[in-house]
Amino acid sequence: MSTETIDPRFAALDELVTRDLVTTFIDDQVLAIQAVKVAHDSIAYAVESAVKHLERGGRLIYVGAGTSGRLGMLDSSELFPTFAWPSDRAIAMMAGGQSAYFHAVEGAEDNIEEAIESLSEINISELDVVIGLAASGRTPFTTSAVRFARQQGALTIGIANNPNTPLVTEAEISIVLDTGAEVIAGSTRLKAGTAQKVVLNTLSSAIMVRLNKVLGNLMIDMQPTNQKLLIRAIYLVMNATNCTEDKAQQVLKEANNSVKLAILMVKNNISVGQAKSLLEKTHGNLRKAIY
Repeated sequence: MSTETIDPRFAALDELVTRDLVTTFIDDQVLAIQAVKVAHDSIAYAVESAVKHLERGGRLIYVGAGTSGRLGMLDSSELFPTFAWPSDRAIAMMAGGQSAYFHAVEGAEDNIEEAIESLSEINISELDVVIGLAASGRTPFTTSAVRFARQQGALTIGIANNPNTPLVTEAEISIVLDTGAEVIAGSTRLKAGTAQKVVLNTLSSAIMVRLNKVLGNLMIDMQPTNQKLLIRAIYLVMNATNCTEDKAQQVLKEANNSVKLAILMVKNNISVGQAKSLLEKTHGNLRKAIY
């Protein structure tokens, strides 16, 4: 596996002065973005395929071990505050269970039975989208989960940093991020992890755009759960409608802090009830709902 290769260019890494050491790590991270660019078409296909499942009520399910599992958990946890995507429709499964997010669980990534049991417990179905992440592309926990999910009819997306590996073969859609050897041999939390994070950012964000969670480049379904986010919500309404700050605060209050409803109320000069009804007719598409 290229991710496990020892790169002779960094044989004297520990002898570098700090400035050169930092430069070496930063320059190597650039290669992560290049690897993601190569996978552009696969990512776009994954977005389009996932949207079809999610529009029918499916869930996003992230599966991984170690760094990959933690990246999946991070992406899933941020979908509700950013896009109001229901938490029960963004599920992260980590080899070794929740405690493994914070402390390594020895042998967890080899536990094939745990992966199948975890998916069985949530009644995986053909509506769901399962995203398996593994830098090696060989992690038994992740590969077996993807294999089982595909057998149940779910859409499976495999994200790996090595080509021609089991995860790539088992998944219906494979996204290969050929990042190669790490500066520190085998430490795939480095550019392999960066590439995975970039793909997850791109994949989930593009999916949410296609699911009408964004108007232009505004987060119209964000959840203002604190003062900073409430200020952001006010700014979003003002930006989208050119209304005053007072007006934005007023309609947000009437709309129970729903940015999407507030924008529609101002744009169409309608009540919150009328705005809700109109959005239902357009299946949440704010652009189509605006007169």
